[in-house]
Amino acid sequence: MGMSGPSQGGGGMMAEINVTPFVDVMLVLLIIFMVTAPLMTTGVAMDLPRAEAPPLQPDDDKQMVLSMTADEVYYINETKLSFDEMKTKLKAIALANPDQQVFVRADGKIPYEKVLQLLAIAKDSGVAKVGLVTQPGPVDGGLGG
Repeated sequence: MGMSGPSQGGGGMMAEINVTPFVDVMLVLLIIFMVTAPLMTTGVAMDLPRAEAPPLQPDDDKQMVLSMTADEVYYINETKLSFDEMKTKLKAIALANPDQQVFVRADGKIPYEKVLQLLAIAKDSGVAKVGLVTQPGPVDGGLGG
């Protein structure tokens, strides 16, 4: 008993698509994106203070970050602003979107008083949700001992 295939008996030829190279390329791209995605964080480079706290998950992708560098330069996300421009812009943002969540990033070398002033500006502008950004990891020295 013999088997007849598509090429026997005068039938048409059946073309097969080899998907192995496609799968290989997709897996390589997946690995590249997995490796580079953590490096693509937005923001201003600074030395954040450390805190042993679980990371917060933002509610949406449109998070706003207020940053202050060690030389007291202010940013909203990656836009450099003066102190007065930041106040005005925060008030406009709070009026347009009262539920806007704001994260405050400040360099670890900045006096605590300056960080509190930044928090006060955010609250006075009408921003309802304000959070502090820290670098994860053990605290050097500190209150615990």
